[in-house]
Amino acid sequence: MVIEGARAVGKTVTGEHHAASIVRVDSEVERQPLVREHPETLIDGEAPRLFDEWQVLPQLWNQIRREVDRRQQFGQFLLTGSAIPQDDITRHSGAGRFARVRMRPLSLHETLRPSSFVSMKSLLRGDVHVEGRATLEFRSLIDVMVRGGWPALLTNGTGEAQWVRDYVDETTRIDLTTIGTSGRSRDPEKIARVMRSLARSPSSEIRVRRVMNDTIGSDSGIARNTIEGYLDALRRVMLLEDVPAWQPHLRSSTELRTSPKSYFVDPSIGPAILRLTTDHLLGDINYVGQLFENLVMRDVLVYAQANDAKVSYYRDNAGLEIDAIIEGLDGAWIALEIKLGSASAEAAANSMHRFVKKVDTGRMGPPSSMIVITAGGYAITRSDGVHIVPIELLGP
Repeated sequence: MVIEGARAVGKTVTGEHHAASIVRVDSEVERQPLVREHPETLIDGEAPRLFDEWQVLPQLWNQIRREVDRRQQFGQFLLTGSAIPQDDITRHSGAGRFARVRMRPLSLHETLRPSSFVSMKSLLRGDVHVEGRATLEFRSLIDVMVRGGWPALLTNGTGEAQWVRDYVDETTRIDLTTIGTSGRSRDPEKIARVMRSLARSPSSEIRVRRVMNDTIGSDSGIARNTIEGYLDALRRVMLLEDVPAWQPHLRSSTELRTSPKSYFVDPSIGPAILRLTTDHLLGDINYVGQLFENLVMRDVLVYAQANDAKVSYYRDNAGLEIDAIIEGLDGAWIALEIKLGSASAEAAANSMHRFVKKVDTGRMGPPSSMIVITAGGYAITRSDGVHIVPIELLGP
């Protein structure tokens, strides 16, 4: 089992809970430099054996793969990592040997533990009963987005925003300067400029030309291939997640957008990069709306994974966009829109009905559910069948 995710999402603690023996790979490499030439010396130990931060010694991949083949038993090894090595390092497939699990920061369902909630499982089945009332006030919701879903902050009541800022600074200074560079070092100041550009639009398609314009400084700016390398590094350390465009069967030859949309793995990263507090954000509702979309997509990705579902988005050349399409294993699918204010729910519901008319439901089937996620208010089902659900009442 390979447990992947950004730093500080709880991979090691989760792995330790299931492991009988543990290897701290980064510590072993520091303590025994020769282990780089002989990674097989780390293999023996009581199973399940956990290799924490395995990507520090990527040669382990093939050693463990061969040992799995030799033992012919399930549940022998756990690998946790906060970065994805270069593809050529893991070119030998782990198919049939490794399962992968992506861990993300905690969802609102995990941190708030509402007594009742609307489950994604029931939405996929189409038999959902929607009711309830959100309890978070608007300022408290912004506080939640600034703090994020980092497990370390669950029991720490002070300095939360500073913790996230330090987390981003350390990632920029250490992880992003070297990941995937074969020993070369990237310029942390240029990385920071690229991250600030992304933080200004945390829920959008990434356009390299826009990032180039945003990052022009005292020098001549940052080259396109350099920016693309930084974006690749952000994906490798799993701070940036791409949501692909949906490619459905349509009733007409509508041209669809194919570029992915990108989100930070947690909504707190944008404010941390830009050094924004809750008080600052209360004066910029447009930006709060983008953070809210990032928050909802984080939780939707968590709940979809719990249901073996995949997430994409829809946008066509007529400007019609649906924020998320969640597809289950049995072909069931959900259309989901994200609106900060419940007053926008009417427009979102109308958009979804127009969208469904474009889909060839004879081939795709109708959506199991249409849902508008809002920041607060009541959970209700409208007369047209569209569910209105505050984000804190959405769960797996």
